[in-house]
Amino acid sequence: MSFSKAADELHVTPAAISHQIHALEQDLGVKLFHRLNRSIELTASARVLLPGLTEAFAGIQSAVRRLRAHNDTGTLTVTASPSFAAKWLVLRLHRFQEQCFEVDVRISATDDVVDLTKGEFDIAIRYGTGNYPGLDVELLFTNEVFPACSPQLLTMGQPLRTPDDLPLHNLIHDQAIERDPLVPTWPMWLKAAGVKNIPETAGLSFNNMHLALDAAIAGHGVVLAYSTIAAADLAAGRLVRLFSLALPDQFAYYIVTAPGTLERPKVRAFRDWLRREAAQTPAAASAASAAVAAS
Repeated sequence: MSFSKAADELHVTPAAISHQIHALEQDLGVKLFHRLNRSIELTASARVLLPGLTEAFAGIQSAVRRLRAHNDTGTLTVTASPSFAAKWLVLRLHRFQEQCFEVDVRISATDDVVDLTKGEFDIAIRYGTGNYPGLDVELLFTNEVFPACSPQLLTMGQPLRTPDDLPLHNLIHDQAIERDPLVPTWPMWLKAAGVKNIPETAGLSFNNMHLALDAAIAGHGVVLAYSTIAAADLAAGRLVRLFSLALPDQFAYYIVTAPGTLERPKVRAFRDWLRREAAQTPAAASAASAAVAAS
């Protein structure tokens, strides 16, 4: 409510402020201030306009503050599903830290689809169809799905020589994935393998894939493994692939960012590192599978 104080804040003269206000009033076609002898007052039109302007400038200030916070620090915020974070990302993250030791990586493991445009996260790894309007999307890798179990399960108890032996064992289910009709499930795989007379709900159920894999590693049954998530356990021999039949996964993993985010060097460096690691993952899984087949 003072032209002179506004002039001090903007480092211009009061006359320059008065000129700009006059130009604004002409452009809007309304009077914004009553100019009194020693003060000014808002007109009715100005009181209508003020809340919207205040909110808009506050939004600009908040957005700029978030941008500066990301640019002025080495913090990189990543969101990914718990299974992907536990079974793929965490196992490899040390290699990124060795290359970019100045970047403080913060992982949020959640199945929630966060709004990347709010600026709270720099990058997301999402499992889905890749249809994320308004965002930059890049395919990271695809999956195939096949049965797997602990190697100890092959040497004890009931046989597991053919798919027809599966009714003799617990089947381990991932409830979170099986809620989507596009994702391969045990009934789909069993039907493709020609297995009959097996209860579709038989076995153990968990609410995410990494728990289902851990149950299989512990010898509790046979899991329908997703090649990407199971790659490390297959390579280490904690799991072995059963049979040659695999189903393609209609979903895939994608790198997702808000527009313009990849212009920041730390985000681009992380994206490039994800690409390199993803290129090595299928080879590791294939090598593990080949070793099991040869044995």
